[in-house]
Amino acid sequence: MAITATIMNTVTGQPLQKMSFNRMPKPWASFTLADGQMVTAERIDVGKPAPGKFAAPISIWVTLKPKDQ
Repeated sequence: MAITATIMNTVTGQPLQKMSFNRMPKPWASFTLADGQMVTAERIDVGKPAPGKFAAPISIWVTLKPKDQ
């Protein structure tokens, strides 16, 4: 069963995108966003599932690196 997580920006608190993982990622996991930027997970939050639901909301917090100009 795949895990769907929301990738969150630690600076702004806004969601960046949704990603699907085959298994629960580790807090130090690195992955590539849709825009091609490589990021490392800093914090992973697992929420409580809604009443009558099985899937819990998962948020992975990352800090984006400034783009070189």
